Amino acid sequence: MEKIFNDTAGAFALKSDTELDRAYFLFKMIASQPLVRIGTAVTNFALNLHLPVEGLIRATVFDHFCGGTTEEDCLPVVDKMFTKGVSSVLDYSVEAKEEESEFDKALEKTLKTIDFAKERQAIPFAVFKPTGFGRFDLWVKLGEGQEFSQEEEKEWARVKERFEIVCKTAHDNDVALLIDAEESWMQDAADNLVADMMRKYNREKAIVFNTLQMYRHDRLDYLKRLHEEAKNEGFHIGMKVVRGAYMEKEHKRAEEKGYPTPICASKEATDENYNNAIKYMMEHLDKMAIFAGTHNEESSYHLMELMQHAGITKNDGRVWFGQLYGMSDNISFNLAAHGYNVAKYLPFGPVRDVMPYLIRRAEENTSVAGQTSRELNLISAERKRRKLKD
Repeated sequence: MEKIFNDTAGAFALKSDTELDRAYFLFKMIASQPLVRIGTAVTNFALNLHLPVEGLIRATVFDHFCGGTTEEDCLPVVDKMFTKGVSSVLDYSVEAKEEESEFDKALEKTLKTIDFAKERQAIPFAVFKPTGFGRFDLWVKLGEGQEFSQEEEKEWARVKERFEIVCKTAHDNDVALLIDAEESWMQDAADNLVADMMRKYNREKAIVFNTLQMYRHDRLDYLKRLHEEAKNEGFHIGMKVVRGAYMEKEHKRAEEKGYPTPICASKEATDENYNNAIKYMMEHLDKMAIFAGTHNEESSYHLMELMQHAGITKNDGRVWFGQLYGMSDNISFNLAAHGYNVAKYLPFGPVRDVMPYLIRRAEENTSVAGQTSRELNLISAERKRRKLKD
């Protein structure tokens, strides 16, 4: 398999020198755990006191990792990336809300992104988080089999209604819909509801996609069980496959509550689990569709090789590669240049409301060994290449 991910000219073709310098500065900062902790505390402090820092945040970390504050804000970024063959997934990244009005707003935003996707080839997916449509504690309570109060029953009925509305709209408009995974202790309830939506709306092909976090050692078994149900009941499976985003939180809760951690024993075990899930889905592509969400080059090559060996064309609509905006441009843009389906998650929302997402991004980059140093090395190589060229 030809190694394609070192081409920095292609990876950063859309970035100006100023944008490249900003990226270098940001990843230098993220590389330091103490700086991330201090920066997070200072930012939260300033926002809580309503100090005028949003402009500074917008000009630095926000503009690097987000498309804008609204869907319309994102369109210049969407169009720009699509000139290089990279699609976008508009992601309303407002997290940690608890009010019904906020859940209704998230539904409204998701429906609007489906409208955008219907009209634009550059936006092939819509996306939302389960906790965007209902309270976290409600999901936990259902997942643990606890009884709902009468009020909670009504609340849960509204959650299901939001899911129904958005999945039906996606189906009716032929727009694929990604549903993100969250913490393991609420995920069982989400898995059950998403599977119900697959049974209803994935009869002809995958429209509704769940997410597998493969740092969980039980996820491949879950996929195989779901596959048996899909074969028996006649529906297709759509899955976004990722490594995972809540590792430290998962370990901490398992330790506090005295149960075995759901996380794989090592990074190597996680990598193997991820690759095995991709392999299993490729072997059953007649009834499955893959959105391979990864910043890992070896896993990307692994999927490319599986496609080649199976005779699957690079632009087969059942196989997509995905990365986050502002990260791993060497994977996204080089894959697209070679004809593969690639989409970047493009977060948007008010600066203040998107801060929990941005903080999580910074913390993840700090904790993933090698990710930030790889970004820095590639950015440094491109800066050097441009200076030599000049």
